[in-house]
Amino acid sequence: MKKQYSLDELARFLDAKLHGDASCVITAIAPIDEAHAGQLSFLENAKYRDALKVTQATAVIVRAEDVQHVPANALIVTDPYLAYAKLTSLFNDAPKAAAGIHSTAIIGQDCHIDPSASIGAYVVIGNGVTIAKDAIIGALAFIDDHVQIGAETCLHPRVVLYHRVTIGMRVIIHSGAVIGADGFGNANDRGRWQKIYQLGAVAIGDDVEIGANTTIDRGALSDTIIANGVKLDNQIQIGHNVQIGESTAVAGCTGIAGSTVIGKHCMIGGGVGISGHIKIVDGVIITGMSGVPQSLEKPGIYSSTIPVAPQLTWWRVIMRLMKIDELAKRVKTLEKKLNNG
Repeated sequence: MKKQYSLDELARFLDAKLHGDASCVITAIAPIDEAHAGQLSFLENAKYRDALKVTQATAVIVRAEDVQHVPANALIVTDPYLAYAKLTSLFNDAPKAAAGIHSTAIIGQDCHIDPSASIGAYVVIGNGVTIAKDAIIGALAFIDDHVQIGAETCLHPRVVLYHRVTIGMRVIIHSGAVIGADGFGNANDRGRWQKIYQLGAVAIGDDVEIGANTTIDRGALSDTIIANGVKLDNQIQIGHNVQIGESTAVAGCTGIAGSTVIGKHCMIGGGVGISGHIKIVDGVIITGMSGVPQSLEKPGIYSSTIPVAPQLTWWRVIMRLMKIDELAKRVKTLEKKLNNG
């Protein structure tokens, strides 16, 4: 059944100021330039004000300074994007799993599974596993021995948790994620590689989200640690013994090498490469496609990518870069001549 709310209900949910018809019905959220009657939109960026003036949305979430431009009803807040984020929880139409264990699931010995938990089709659970109340384990998930899963955590289909992984409460792990595989540890023995078996595990805090096909390696001796509130996008690689601090967000295709420590409230863009055994302090922002070979010891915004350019311009820049060393030597020679002159 399609969800619907009166504008007054939404205003009270957001603690927003209502402008217009409190009784009008909202059935969905839509982009400001695509919304039609019965739908709600929001204005976050001032460059979309022209679209606001002609939107067909029944209501729009805006700041106080923009309400004069709304042709319909409005909810007035200080942060429209945050208000939109909160409202998505009301309109989320993802199916809800029923409590219970599917008949095809395989459960090991000495497991403690709360009766309110949902265990999907063809799930395999090892020995000594604990699954707390209201947890959801999607179809075809694999949970190895002595894993602990907190209350209201959701594993989507085909998630793999290796042995001794610990997952906190209200965690979301999307399909294809692998948590607790061996870290990349090898010792060179006269040209041949000796595997270093990984003896640690992975500990994930509360309210973490882990994207599809993201991989988090277990620690070599101590654990890899993902703290409370961390948000990880799809296809991220996190090496052994990495520590990521509270409420840090990492965008897709980033790779973090082993034993790196990342602080709280950091934002790491897509495709970033971070070397191992370094430290990044709290409050750092790293823009997409950057390379981080050394520790970042002060909060701030860091970038290292050369922006895209037309091919001929790019090649001219590269040719000049290749001549920098030669030019530096020539300048040094000229300086010597001037100083001796």
